[in-house]
Amino acid sequence: MSRMDPTLSEMPSKGADFAWNDTFLLGYTPMDTVHEEFVARARALRDADAADLPAALAAMVAHLREHFAQEDTWMTETEFPPRQCHIDEHAAVLRSADEVLGLAGQGQLEPARGFAEALVDWFPGHADYLDAALAHWMCKRQHGGKPVVVRRGLALR
Repeated sequence: MSRMDPTLSEMPSKGADFAWNDTFLLGYTPMDTVHEEFVARARALRDADAADLPAALAAMVAHLREHFAQEDTWMTETEFPPRQCHIDEHAAVLRSADEVLGLAGQGQLEPARGFAEALVDWFPGHADYLDAALAHWMCKRQHGGKPVVVRRGLALR
């Protein structure tokens, strides 16, 4: 369940249910766009067959580098107060990504599957807390208030 909006039903985050949907919207379009790509890349990595796994992993790691660099830049340039914790979490994920990429380069592909599952499990919480706070910060700086997000087709309590 999303603590940011307690009226939402449980966010899909595991297995085949991990797909882009309105529960992931944060209201800052540049971030929502990169998050939609994250979900697509994480699914592609998780669902890749053995022959496509190395390319899917490389694409995921490249996406993570760009995604996190963009968010880190927003936080640094705007002096986002809790930036260090958020930047540190990005760095930890990138260290894991580099380790898995190194193992894949040695022919060990199974860790890539575990990494994909870890990303699928990690992302909803990261987006719901750390990225939501950043989205609010960015919208307030640019528009003078918090983002308004309309989520369609969600079951309400």
